[in-house]
Amino acid sequence: MAIIGRDGLKEIQKKQKNLLWVHPNYNSSWCESIIKEFNIHPIIAQVLVSRGFSTFEDIYHYLYAKLPNLHSPDLFVGMDKAVHRIVRAVHKGEHILIYGDNDVDGITGTTLLVEFLRKIGAEVYYYIPYRTFSNLSMSDDALKFAILKNCTLLITVDCAFPSDKGVEKILNKNIDLIITDHHEPVEKIPHCIAHLNPKLSNNSYPNRELTGVGVAFKLAHSIINYLVSEETISATAIDLKEYLDLVALGTIADMGALIGENRILVRYGLKQFANTERIGFLNLMKTCKIKPCSINTFDITSKIAPRLNSLGRITDPVKGVEFMLMRDMNKAQYLVKDLEKNNIHRQQIERCDTNAAEDFIHNHSQILENKAIVLHSSTWHPGIISIIAARISKQYNRPALIIAVDNDIGRGSVRTIPEFPILSILRKGSDFLMNFGGHDFAAGFVIKKENILKFKKFFIKNANRILHNTDILPKLYLDSRVQFEDLTFEFLDSMQLLEPHGAGNPPPMFYADVTQIWPPKVVGKMHLKLYLKQNERILEGLGLNLIGQRTMLNKKDLKLQIAFTPYVNTFLNKSSIQLLIKDIKIK
Repeated sequence: MAIIGRDGLKEIQKKQKNLLWVHPNYNSSWCESIIKEFNIHPIIAQVLVSRGFSTFEDIYHYLYAKLPNLHSPDLFVGMDKAVHRIVRAVHKGEHILIYGDNDVDGITGTTLLVEFLRKIGAEVYYYIPYRTFSNLSMSDDALKFAILKNCTLLITVDCAFPSDKGVEKILNKNIDLIITDHHEPVEKIPHCIAHLNPKLSNNSYPNRELTGVGVAFKLAHSIINYLVSEETISATAIDLKEYLDLVALGTIADMGALIGENRILVRYGLKQFANTERIGFLNLMKTCKIKPCSINTFDITSKIAPRLNSLGRITDPVKGVEFMLMRDMNKAQYLVKDLEKNNIHRQQIERCDTNAAEDFIHNHSQILENKAIVLHSSTWHPGIISIIAARISKQYNRPALIIAVDNDIGRGSVRTIPEFPILSILRKGSDFLMNFGGHDFAAGFVIKKENILKFKKFFIKNANRILHNTDILPKLYLDSRVQFEDLTFEFLDSMQLLEPHGAGNPPPMFYADVTQIWPPKVVGKMHLKLYLKQNERILEGLGLNLIGQRTMLNKKDLKLQIAFTPYVNTFLNKSSIQLLIKDIKIK
C-alpha cells in the first residue's frame, strides 16, 4: 500500500481530532431474552448484546461467577511435575530462588510465591533484576544469585524464559528450573522441570489471559491441593484468599483482560484489600487517599501501580517485594516515602523524555505519513520508554516503537493497536534483534545500534503494508443509546454488575441526543463543564480534555450528540448523577 501524501496526512490529522464512533449491534429479540432470563435493566442487557455475549451460560458466568468457578490449576501441562519438585525441595530443606520480572506483575507474583512457600516451610530467597544496558542476560543474573545462596531450585515469575544457552548454564550448576510465565512463546521451549504458561500451544488451560501473578497463584493453589490430599497440612491451614490482593494488583497493573477467570480473581482481590494485613499496602493507600474498602481498578492503575512500577523503571525493584512482605510499621512508612520520591523522580524523567519525543514528531511531521512511529534516542531513560510508547500509540492511534540507546545497545518498547499485532512482526524481524518478548500488543526487545535503522525501515514497511487509512483513525465503541430518564440512581447501582472495569472490559459507553442550554465552563485547564437537557431533565457533564472544542460549543441551545459514561458525584454529602463525556458531535 502506498504511503499517503501530505494532503492525505492533513486530512487524517484533521479527522484524528474527532473519534470515529462505532455504533452498537442491536438484536431486540436476544436483548429481550436476556432481560427475561436475568431480570436486569434493558440497557444492561443491550451492553451485553453489544459486547458479543451469545449464550446465557456466558452471561451468567460474566455477571455472577464466584471463586469456586475458577479453573483447576491441574489443567496446566506440567503442573504435577512442578508441584512434586517444589514439595520435594520443601521436605529436604533445599534453598529455592524465586526470580521475578521488575514490573508490578512480576513483583506481586514473586511476593506471592515467597510468602506462600515460606508458610509451608520452604527456605526461599527472591531476586528482581534492575535492568540496565550492561545487564542484558537475566539468566546470568539468576545463576549468580542462586549460586550465592546455594539454591538448587530456581522458579521464574513473569520473565518469559532464558535461551537454551542460558538454561544450559543453570542446569550445569545442578540447579533445577521451573518457569512460570504468561508471555507468548517466541522460541522453542527450553528444557526444564516444567513450563507453566497458559499460552503454550500444547497447554489445555482454558484461560490464556492469566498474568504472571495469576500463574503464580495457580501454582500455589495446586501445591495446597497436593499437600491437603497427602494429609501433610489441613484444608484450613492456609487461606488462598489472603493472596488475592496481590493477584488483583498484578493483573490490573499488567493490563490483564478482565474477562473470564481474571474477572473473578480481580473482583475478589479488590475485596481482599479491605482485609489485607500488608502494612506496606495500608500505608501506600493512606498516602494515595484510597479507602481499602472501596478501592477500584482506577485507583490501582492511576495511583498504586505507577508508584510501584517506578522502582523497576528507575531504581531497585527488589524493594517492591520487600515493601509487600513488610510487617514493620516504621520500615513500611519509610518505604512508602521512598516510593513517593521515586515516583516524583520518574514523573520528571517521563515528562522530559515524552516532551522530547513529542517535539521531534512535531518538528518532523513527515513521520505521520507512515502508519507506524519509530523513534530512538541516546538521551532517553530505558525505564521510561514503555510509557512513551503507550502514550504515542494512543495519541496517534498507530504502532509506536521507542528505543533508548546507550553506546552500542538499544532497548526497545512497542505498543500497538488491535489491527496490528506485533509478535509476528518481531519474529519476522528477529535477525535484526538480540532478543525480544512480550504480547501481541505490548512487547520489548534488545537491538544492536547498527541494526536500528534497518529494523526501523522493516517495521514501518510492514505497518504501511498491513494497515489501512481507517485503521489508524481513533475509534470510540458505543454500547447503547440511552434517554436521560433512564439514568436513575437505581440504574447506576445496577451497572455495578458490569464491574470491575479495565482492559477487555471497559466502562459502558452510552450516547444520547441532547440540547446544550448554556455555554460550557472551563474546569482546570483542559476540561469543560457542560449543561445538557433532554426533554425536561437537565444533567451536568464533564468533558475531559475537550478544551479544544470550546469555541464551537460556545453557544446556547446547541443540538448535540454526546458519548458518555454516567457516574454518581458526591459533594458535601449530596449525591447527583453526572456524565463523564468522551466525545461530542454537533447535530
